[in-house]
Amino acid sequence: MSVRLYMLLIKASLRSRMQYKFNFFFSTVMASFVHISEFLMVALVMMRFGNIKGWTLYEVCYLYGVMMISKAIYRTLASDVHHLEKYLVSGDLDALLTRPVPVLLALMTQNSRLLFAEVGQGIILLFIAMKALMADGQIGWSAVPLTVLIIMTGAIILFAIGLATAAAGFWLTRIESLQNMTEDASQTAARYPLSLYPKWLQGALLVLVPVGFVNYIPTLYLLRHQGGIGMLLGTIAVSFAALWLAMRFWKLGLSRYQSTGS
Repeated sequence: MSVRLYMLLIKASLRSRMQYKFNFFFSTVMASFVHISEFLMVALVMMRFGNIKGWTLYEVCYLYGVMMISKAIYRTLASDVHHLEKYLVSGDLDALLTRPVPVLLALMTQNSRLLFAEVGQGIILLFIAMKALMADGQIGWSAVPLTVLIIMTGAIILFAIGLATAAAGFWLTRIESLQNMTEDASQTAARYPLSLYPKWLQGALLVLVPVGFVNYIPTLYLLRHQGGIGMLLGTIAVSFAALWLAMRFWKLGLSRYQSTGS
């Protein structure tokens, strides 16, 4: 029932957004240029200097693509979780509390938008990377369904991180700076191999904010054949554990919520 209701609310939100077609297409084009520029800068550096600590351009391309698609899925299916602060500051969360649906479900379906640019570019990056890696014999066709699984678990982990950060707003109210660290900065860092960073930062990206499990840890198994199947199973376990903890934290915060609106 909750899934069916969620889909109905998502469709209604998307129909509302699509009434402004120019804004939709303009934002899609601009997002495409931004992401293409970001990756091209990295690609040009790697083409000039070669491998970075043993990681090839195609392996980094794979990491980048997985992170991009996982983030796009999270932001598409739970858009306004990332924007909870504005609901807390304005008091608009009170309106969601009066709806006959769970607050989180109502929040997730507000202002939904399909991130075609991010998903499309992520797929292109993965196609280029996996085609080259298959040609070199580094991976086989079994990597395709495993990549889909990795993307799904990655989206769950990113949602859990976003939800836990948003829930902190019930105590802090202003969480933009916190989100810059737990979501924006950490996700940008995890587009590249964690082995590039000092040990303390690697630990933070695997334990405190587990974005390393979105792409780096499963990629070690899939592309580099390190750690065995336990790397992949561990990633699945982390995704569900992170989701469970984030949901508990959300419920705790919501139970202590006091309106800040006028």
